[in-house]
Amino acid sequence: MADVPMPNDLEALAALLSGSGFVAADEEADELLVCAAGDVELLDSLVWRRLTGEPLAWITGSVSFCDMEVRVDPGVYVPRWQSEPLARRAVERLPSTGAAIDLCTGAGAIAKTLTTARPGARVVASDVDERAVACAGANGVEAYCGDLFSPLPRMVEGRVDVVVGVVPYVPTPALALLPRDTLAFESRLSYDGGRDGTEILRRVVAESPRFLRRGGALLLELGGEQADALAHDLARRGYVGVTTLFDGDGDVRGIEATFEEHRGRHRVDHRHA
Repeated sequence: MADVPMPNDLEALAALLSGSGFVAADEEADELLVCAAGDVELLDSLVWRRLTGEPLAWITGSVSFCDMEVRVDPGVYVPRWQSEPLARRAVERLPSTGAAIDLCTGAGAIAKTLTTARPGARVVASDVDERAVACAGANGVEAYCGDLFSPLPRMVEGRVDVVVGVVPYVPTPALALLPRDTLAFESRLSYDGGRDGTEILRRVVAESPRFLRRGGALLLELGGEQADALAHDLARRGYVGVTTLFDGDGDVRGIEATFEEHRGRHRVDHRHA
C-alpha cells in the first residue's frame, strides 16, 4: 500500500474513484478528504478500503439520511437514500404524541427521522443484529434485539400509529444480481426475502395488526410485483386504502396501508412517492 500513494487532492481523488466505477466520485472524494482531515497516511488507508468496495459509510462512520447525519458502524446495514420517501411518509402518518415501530432498523435511520420530527412520540425499533441495535442506540433510538415484533415492549400492543420497515425483500434467486460488493461486505440477512422476496413482508403484514390501532399505518419498502402479491394478505388482515408508492423513475418502491379493525372494501390506489 505504501508503494502506491493515493492522490490527496479532490480532483485527482475523484478521478481515481470515477475510473474505478464509483458513480458519485466527487461527493465520495470530498467525504474521504474530510474524514482524513489532512492525514495523508490515513487518507491512503481510507481510499484503499473504498477501492475494495467497502461501504463508504463504514469508512467515514456516518451517512446523510433525511438531512440528518446518521452513525453507521462497520457491519451494520447502510441506509439508502431510496428509503427516504418512506421515512418522510411515516413522519406524516405519525401524530405528534403517537407511537411508531421501525422494523429491521439497522443503524436506526428511519426511527431517528421519526424521533427527530416527532419528539413527543414514542418510537421503538428492532433488529436481529446486535451490532445494529447498538448502533441504533448510539443514534438515540430505543432499539431492541430480536426478530421483528418479538422483542418489543408489550405495552405498545394495540397503540401504535405507524409500523414502518425496510425488511429484506430481495428474492433469493436475485441476490446474485446485486452489486458485486454488496454481499461481500453486508450481510445476506439484510436482503434475502425468500423465494419471491415476500416471505418477511408477509410476516409483517400478518403480525402488525396486533400492534396497530384502528386507523394506523403500515409502510413497507418493496419492489417489482410484490405490492400486487401482498394484496390478498393485506385485505385478509383488515387493511384498506392500500397505496403503491413509486419513485421518480416510475419503479415500485413501497406500499402504504391503513389498518381497519372491521374489514372493509379493499381498494388499491397508485401514487408517486
